[in-house]
Amino acid sequence: MKDLERRLVSELMKNCRRSDRQLAKVLGVSQPTVTRTLHKLEKEGIIKEYTAVPDFTKLGYTLLAVTLVKLKRHLSQDEIEKAKKSAKEGAKENLNFIMLERGMGMGYNGVFLSFHKDYASFTEHKKWLTQYDVLEIADIQSFLIDLKDEVHYRPLTFSTLAKHILTLQT
Repeated sequence: MKDLERRLVSELMKNCRRSDRQLAKVLGVSQPTVTRTLHKLEKEGIIKEYTAVPDFTKLGYTLLAVTLVKLKRHLSQDEIEKAKKSAKEGAKENLNFIMLERGMGMGYNGVFLSFHKDYASFTEHKKWLTQYDVLEIADIQSFLIDLKDEVHYRPLTFSTLAKHILTLQT
């Protein structure tokens, strides 16, 4: 990734609402250069979406759950596709997933991130996961973050990561 592309991604992560003209001024390049570079980054899939990070408590959430799952067995590609489809449908109904991924660590091989309005909604979420027969869960553990806690060491934001991107070399 070129230096300009990295700096542009970093600036967008800090504030994606700025115009191409404003970004050009910050980056010290022309507005057409910013526009061309943005289109290139979007086409290559480096920029997937433009979004905002809201104050989740003001939206009514009080908990962020990091849920680790251990599956009884590895899923076939067909089972993975079925699980993805089913999870999408379930998420439309009432699940507050923001991320579902495979991975590894501490004996677990899957992670779910989800927001909940209260402990009861988290309990329903966890119950749904344990009854979700496609996954065949052997074990499930969660770490709950109280979003209303007065102490926040580093709240969810991408500004810090945006600064770190500038240090990467490709």
